Amino acid sequence: MELGKYLAAVSYDLNRQVGVLATRKGVITHVVIGDAKGIFLPSLEDYPLGRKSLRGLRFIHTHLNNEPLNRDDITDLSLLRFDVIAAIGLKGDQPYEIHIAHLVPHAGGKSHEMLPPADFYNYDFDFRSFITALDEEFDRSRGFKTGDVSAGAAGLSSNERAILVSVSTVSRSDQEDSTEELRDLALSSNVTVLETVIQRPKMINPRYLLGEGRIRELVITAMDRGATMLIFDQDLNPSQVKSIGELTELKVIDRSQLILDIFARRAHSRDGKVQVELAQLKYRLPRLTGKGTAMSRLMGGIGGRGPGEMKLEVDRRRVRERIALLEKELKSLSEARRQRKARRVENRVPIVSIVGYTNAGKSTLLNALTRSATFVEDKLFATLDTASRRLRFPREREVVITDTVGFIRDLPKDLFAAFKATLEELEDADLLLHVVDASSPRFEKHIASVDKVLKDLGLSDRDRLMVFNKADLIPPEEAANLSLRFNAIAVSAKDSKSFGPLLEAMEAHIFNEKKTVVTL
Repeated sequence: MELGKYLAAVSYDLNRQVGVLATRKGVITHVVIGDAKGIFLPSLEDYPLGRKSLRGLRFIHTHLNNEPLNRDDITDLSLLRFDVIAAIGLKGDQPYEIHIAHLVPHAGGKSHEMLPPADFYNYDFDFRSFITALDEEFDRSRGFKTGDVSAGAAGLSSNERAILVSVSTVSRSDQEDSTEELRDLALSSNVTVLETVIQRPKMINPRYLLGEGRIRELVITAMDRGATMLIFDQDLNPSQVKSIGELTELKVIDRSQLILDIFARRAHSRDGKVQVELAQLKYRLPRLTGKGTAMSRLMGGIGGRGPGEMKLEVDRRRVRERIALLEKELKSLSEARRQRKARRVENRVPIVSIVGYTNAGKSTLLNALTRSATFVEDKLFATLDTASRRLRFPREREVVITDTVGFIRDLPKDLFAAFKATLEELEDADLLLHVVDASSPRFEKHIASVDKVLKDLGLSDRDRLMVFNKADLIPPEEAANLSLRFNAIAVSAKDSKSFGPLLEAMEAHIFNEKKTVVTL
């Protein structure tokens, strides 16, 4: 009560709103002075939200004319996740009424609750009991057990919880297809998708993609749902990441960063690890940010590389040095691949390379054809590292059959550049086996994406045989029609009895015999 009376007196003397931020233990962390109509809150980076529902701070401020909490107050409550926000209404230089609001778990209804205004001098509010009950309510709504300290402090185990966001002017069907693929990518990265937001504005906002008001609503919704990150289907430039990040403490990533994360998890060979790390560093370098460089070279030597460097500059220099080292190592690995190529040419063993959209069943088909045990999983980019096996035809003829990384639309350019050296091994192939998921409603777009990558690699004229996999998941007449339409072979990688026509066509292509199938 004494604090409220003191704030009212100061506010009246200054004719400005005055406020304080206090911890749950009652420690005042900030004193803030605004103007007659509003108050600007400071950065709260020393009191991070983390994965908690509430920040653990109360915001108490004055309203000069005893007005109730307004939209700006509720926006601050929602974005900054205060335990409560309270406005002390003044009558002259004395407190008159107190207005309080707090967040509630969002379940399709309201996200906050306003308590009725009460007389300041007769108001009894047991904050400790209130906040304990509110924390337990939030924990229950987010799937935590009451009293589970680790869950309440750190969030949902190791899984991220995301809201997917697509902002585009392309056709609705293309946008929905891309967003559905983004969902599959998120699931491949063990991300729990809470909601998908699709926007088709007339013009893209250069700062936020969405309008500022809409992006604020999105952030509030994400926090209410217990999300830990926003994933944008469109690539964000560094300034957009910064602008959106300033509105929220959620992680903000785009499609490229999500794909890079999947690749980082799945790469096991030295080749793959080097290529992925190189792509990640090139992606992150322009996105490294600091709090300014005005004092960056206070004690720096020539070139600014002395002890006066800011951490940001040191980080950037180390990233560039690491990129140079990885590029050198990649050249060494490329030389080793060239030596292996020379040995294959010397031995004159034909090479068949399997290409196709991610999750088309390439690794499953390789395993079935060669009776091997390459890792497979029903996820996008389940396998990244190249696998080579021998396949024996009748008359004691052998070929080397190689599985390559799956393709995807809008592959991050840094990742494509890093993997280009590996994909160039396709130049050695005598035959490209283009595997298509016949059961996918987007198979034609997948074919177009693979064609584009092969064109970028200069392999459009390579001898190619199209194979529609997962034919067991569609009606037989549909599989037959696809085979005729695309001059392809329909198989099921899980049924070796369907391989006869495929093996005959492969042998005809490779050994220049009378072909049973016209190549594309």
